[in-house]
Amino acid sequence: MQKKNSTVQLLVLDPSQNDAESLVSLLRNAGKATRAHRITSEEDLEEALKASHWDLLLARDLEELEFGPDAALAMVKRMDKDIPFILLTNERNRERDLSIMRLGAQDAVPFEYTDMLVLAIKRELAALNERRKRRVLESHLREAEQRCQLLLESSKDAIAYINDGMHIYANQSYMEFLGYEDIDDLICVPVLDTLTPEYQEQYKEFMKAFEEAGANGMTFNCTARRSDDNELNVTMSVSAATYDGEACIQVVLQPEHSDAELEEKLKQISSQDLLTGLYNRQHLMEQLAQTLATSAKTNETGALAYIGIDNFLSMKSDVGIAGADLLLGDLASLLKEQTPDDMTLARLSDDAFCIMCLPCNDKGLAKLCETIRKAVDDHLFEINGRTVSLTVSIGVSAITENSPKAEELLSRVHLASAEVRKQPGHENGNGVVIYNPVDFEAPDESNALEMISKAMDEDRLYLLFQPIINLRGEGEEHYETLARMTNSDDEEVTPYDLLPAICPPETAIKIDRWVILQAIKQLSSHRSRGHDTKLFVNLSAETLQDITFTPWLSVALKAARLPGDALIFQISENDASNFTKQAKDFTKAVHELNCKISIKHFGVAINPFNALKHIDTDYVKFDGSFTETIQKDDKIKAQVKEMANSLQKSGKLTIVPQVENASILATLWQAGVNYIQGYYLQAPAPEMNYDFGDH
Repeated sequence: MQKKNSTVQLLVLDPSQNDAESLVSLLRNAGKATRAHRITSEEDLEEALKASHWDLLLARDLEELEFGPDAALAMVKRMDKDIPFILLTNERNRERDLSIMRLGAQDAVPFEYTDMLVLAIKRELAALNERRKRRVLESHLREAEQRCQLLLESSKDAIAYINDGMHIYANQSYMEFLGYEDIDDLICVPVLDTLTPEYQEQYKEFMKAFEEAGANGMTFNCTARRSDDNELNVTMSVSAATYDGEACIQVVLQPEHSDAELEEKLKQISSQDLLTGLYNRQHLMEQLAQTLATSAKTNETGALAYIGIDNFLSMKSDVGIAGADLLLGDLASLLKEQTPDDMTLARLSDDAFCIMCLPCNDKGLAKLCETIRKAVDDHLFEINGRTVSLTVSIGVSAITENSPKAEELLSRVHLASAEVRKQPGHENGNGVVIYNPVDFEAPDESNALEMISKAMDEDRLYLLFQPIINLRGEGEEHYETLARMTNSDDEEVTPYDLLPAICPPETAIKIDRWVILQAIKQLSSHRSRGHDTKLFVNLSAETLQDITFTPWLSVALKAARLPGDALIFQISENDASNFTKQAKDFTKAVHELNCKISIKHFGVAINPFNALKHIDTDYVKFDGSFTETIQKDDKIKAQVKEMANSLQKSGKLTIVPQVENASILATLWQAGVNYIQGYYLQAPAPEMNYDFGDH
């Protein structure tokens, strides 16, 4: 990948040798060592692209070129090369700039604007470097995930993951332990059903205690009931985990035994990093969670440090895997010598270590880390007869009663460690930075997810349900699900109100999935009491574009034993218009699960029926503005009637929201509307308790 001070491999499409050389000089004067090749023909470019890797292509936009920039860009795209392309124009021309950028160019800059050109080049080289890094990391991630899955599948331990009391994954050992042959036979079985009746209530109390304590590794001795009705005494160990990106609980079953000494040895081994002998990541995260809890209770201040090895991948490629292991062992010994016994020292990952202490403060730990940094910098590591030098970048953060969860705190020190390289004179690392929330966090928008997560943890995020009734009196039970939360001023708001206009898509997706899981949970309970209730659930544009949503939904429905037609997913007309292709694909995938689709805020677009040509929606909910004016304006009344008739002819069911009084009902009946919703029927409520037989 492109390093900060490595040579830029430059392609130049320019008929003038002098102009091409002036571009090289411009880059060199800007501090970029450059190796350039001037393209003179189509064959020349093709040969260059096949023969070597390039970092940048600068192309002059001149009429005398037989092989012009458009053709050169087309060849780069055809050969699927990731090479930033900047067009050098004679003057600003908006239409020309747009046309070349639509073809895939990164920018168009007038040839004479050298200062702007240098900035554009630096930006594109930095972006290229980040893309290359990402590809390497994605490759490492895929390999790690594959290794983890293989280890999980081949493990002799009986391991399963559960969500809301239902199995969502189990390895072969777990299925054999409980007598199941196929994962599909187990995926719909509640954990309670795998226990004998006398232990089921104890299991509920145990899981409640685990959720309150949050202590991984809690155990519960009970009797399991296999699928063949044989019983066996087991020890169940539970820990917080994630599966497919979703929070869940890991369950490990073992035959019950009382060898306390063996258990202690196994516990010690499980908390140790085999290469360095230090504590491992799992132990660190457990201790960090406990330290955060202690700090919150006692108001004691502690600190956490992230020690990242600078240029680790480069060093590893130089000395090899075996050499890197030796070097890490020596570094661990050096860190152990420098770290007091009352502090926790652990290996976090391939190229990172952590130090944690309580009580202490961030400045005190930063001072120790500066000593460690200097010791590492001064030390000469001997690896297979050659000398290797190392540096480290260290981030430090305080642990206080106001600190976030362990994972977020770890992100803070990692961020501070990365900040070292942004300091003047530390472009290659080798420094210490203390995390300061004022410097790293915007006070409002960037904390939206943290505020929402906190609301979830404190039960300030909840669901309300508002009935939707059939005007034709067919007795169906429908509710719309509405997410609400209380803010710091105890005001009721929707979590989406807190999100900035531009935010990571994961934020809205996380809220949507939380709402869906809670809706499924409450709907399953409600339907178990004899109700054939269906829920309208609102989705954001981000979920509409999330290709992982329907596989996730399929598992959620299966685990809850809920039929797909119990859910109607509702998207806005604006999102359906802006993301028509995604909405079309989304609707098709959701229909395959037997779920339904509704479009809300219908009728505000210039041509509202355009999106319906492509999206096979089942329900259409008019925008609330029609409800406000339908009785006052005959034109609006006629428009609603015309749209309702047209929609029903195409098989769509219509809904009118915001019905506030009885006087409007006759008008809506005459207009042919199918369903109504509003405060006239019932305000949103925490329970699904509307009497549908009363209206």
